[in-house]
Order: sequence, then structure tokens, then C-alpha cells
Amino acid sequence: MELEGVKKMANIVAIVGRPNVGKSTLFNRLTDSRKAIVDAESGVTRDRHYGKCEWNGLEFTVIDTGGYVKGSDDLFEGEIRKQVTLAIEEANVILFVLDVAEGITDDDKVVANILRRGKKKVFVISNKVDNHVRQGLSGEFYALGLGDPYNVSAISGSGTGDLLDDVVKALDSEVKEEVLDIPKFAIVGRPNVGKSSLVNALLGKERNIVTSIAGTTRDSINTRYTAFNHDFLLIDTAGIRRKSKVEEDLEFYSVMRSIRAIEDCDVVLLLLDATLGLESQDLNIFHLAEKNRKGIVILVNKWDLVEKTTNSTKEYEEKIRHKLAPFNDVPIIFTSALTKQRVLKAIEVAEKVNENRTRTIKTRHLNDVMLPIVEHSPPAAIKGKHVKIKFINQLPTHAPTFAFYCNLPQYVTEAYIRFLENRLRENFDFNGVPIQVFMRNK
Repeated sequence: MELEGVKKMANIVAIVGRPNVGKSTLFNRLTDSRKAIVDAESGVTRDRHYGKCEWNGLEFTVIDTGGYVKGSDDLFEGEIRKQVTLAIEEANVILFVLDVAEGITDDDKVVANILRRGKKKVFVISNKVDNHVRQGLSGEFYALGLGDPYNVSAISGSGTGDLLDDVVKALDSEVKEEVLDIPKFAIVGRPNVGKSSLVNALLGKERNIVTSIAGTTRDSINTRYTAFNHDFLLIDTAGIRRKSKVEEDLEFYSVMRSIRAIEDCDVVLLLLDATLGLESQDLNIFHLAEKNRKGIVILVNKWDLVEKTTNSTKEYEEKIRHKLAPFNDVPIIFTSALTKQRVLKAIEVAEKVNENRTRTIKTRHLNDVMLPIVEHSPPAAIKGKHVKIKFINQLPTHAPTFAFYCNLPQYVTEAYIRFLENRLRENFDFNGVPIQVFMRNK
């Protein structure tokens, strides 16, 4: 299994350091983006985050990590230490960021000791050098024994050009990138339903931070999965909360990133908490995926915590489908990320839904099947006007869309359009896929 973005690249640069030294600001500067959440609050970046940087014709991946704090009792900081260690293992080059205004701290020394034990190329970044006075202060960082410090101001970009010149020299310039044409599956849901646990269950290692506190994952994280004859990009998103509960500024960015993940993916894996059922916020997420014409698979997670009866699964599923109506032709899988129950089954179903979403039906076959149905059950006459449907074809769109050509499209009711959609679903496999039906003048 590989940890990648949309393109395959072997050159990886990791940004590490204690909290609040400007790692995410440097990440945004290098990747020319606003992907990493930047806030004055210490410890905002909790998971590793991935982006691309191109310099002197060489493109490489940049990893933004959570701050490294040794000896802290804080639950998140303990998990962050694991994230930093994983990032160092993955990277070819390390950017060790320090705050020139504060100098060397005990936490900086802990990170430096870890880096010295490794065999990776380390660049010492003296950040926040935004005036002439601070340029002389970076000499203190020679004491860390990791080489010459680079004077940088991540917020203004000063000094980053010289840094990148040397970074690309340390990378493998012969690495070729390969455009990946693979499905993208987004794991979405309310906070604390088990999204990161599901990713970890699939990968077999702690790829993401998992704690019992809602809202742990604030950044969307992409992971390429290539095990058991599968090959797809898995997107673990931040938990989507109701707008009224988004109190912190950084929560707003997380919600927006989750929404973008839905917009950019091919199939949405909507996780529900089996102990809570399908709630209003789950429905909002479902309708957002439907509106964006994404494939949808519903995963009822924590099924191991539900007391079972003879018909409990069937009854539970019927309740969900009733709430999802009218579009309820979606797969529902009962899973447990904790016990790995049906985890691989969920992926197999997601791949099948992606096939359904990209299916193209030959025009002749479409007409041979649907026109007899229309002839047997034509649209009801309105004001003495009879609608005659003569031809059907599938439009070349990113999701299944069909045009029914007739003499009086304005007289076709929404109820009849729903009838046509249901007949399409009965005769062609569009399970888990929203489809559109348009009436057009012949």
C-alpha cells in the first residue's frame, strides 16, 4: 500500500518540528495552497497532510505533520509523536522547522536527537526570520549538530527559494511521475463514527490518528490502497458537523474540506453509527453526495455494539431506506472497523458502485428495453394532450444521464420521470448511483 496523492511520486519531503513553529505556513508556501489549516492555536495540525511542490522542473510530495511534543500527557500529542515518526520513515528529505524568536527548546532537542539517529538528509529551517536582527540569531541552531540553518520567513516566502534549490539537489531527479487513473473513494460522516478507524483497519497500521474524541481528524488525507487486487485512492475526511456546532474557525475549514472531498471523489462511503442510526446530519451528507451525482455506499459501523435479534439487520435496513426515499437504491453494509467485520466487503461494493456509475448503455439496447415499457405505460394525457416518446439515449456526462425525446416534454410529470428512473434501475444495474432523466423535444 502506498501513500500518495493523485500522482505517483517517489520523492517525499517531510516538515517536522514542535508545535506552533510555522510548519503549516511553510507547507502552504511550498505547495502554493491553503491545504494545511493555519491557526495561532498550538497543535492545530494533527494528522500528516500531503501536497505537491514543483521547483526547477522537479515535482515532489510535501508532508505537513503535527507538532512533536515529548513527555506530554495530552492525548493528541502522544498520537502526534507517532505521526511524526511515520512521516520521517516515509520521507527522502526532512525539513526541521525551528522558531528563531524562541531559540532552542527542550522539545527541539528531542526532535533533533531522533533526526540524528536517522539516515535521512535534514535541512534545519530557522523560521520567522523577517528582519535583519533575527538573521544573526539563527547561529544558535548549529548546536543541534544537523548542519547549516536556512534563514526563512514562511509567511512572506523570504529564503524559501535558496532552500528549495538545495532540497531538489538532494532529491532523485530521475524519478518519473505516473498519472494515476484510479477510483477515488471518500469516507465521510459525522464526527466520531469511525472513519479513521476504518482506514486503519484497511491498511493494517495506524495511518491516521484514532482517539475517542469527536473531531480528531481535521484534514482530509489521501491514501493509495493497492492490496488484495484492489487499486484506489482512499480519502479520509474530517467529520462534518452541523453549522451551528462549527464554533472554531479551524472547524469551518475542516467542514469545507470534507465537502470538497465529496465533490472531488467518485464514490462516497457514508459511515453511520449503528448505535445512533440515520440522523438528520447523515441525511444532509447523503443528499450532498446525491446532488453531486456521486456513487454512494452506506456503511453502518459499530455493528458489533448493537444487540442482535432474528430480523434486526433487515429491520434496521428498512428504516434507513424509508428515510432515504425516494432515492434509496443504495448498498447498505453492516460493518465494524474494530473487528474488521465486512471491511473488505465494503470496498468490493464501492468498486462495483463505481462500475455502475461509469456504465454506458448502447443506444440500441436502451431503446429495445425502454420503448416497450413506455408504450405499455405511457405518460398520462394532460388537457387532452398525449405525450409520445420516440427515442432514448444516454448523454456523455460524468454520471448516468438519460434523454427521452418526445413531442410534448413540458407535459411530462415528475411522477412519470420517477417511473422512468425506476424502470431504468430495474433493467440496468445502477445500484448506489444517482441518475438523471431529462425530457427533450424530439
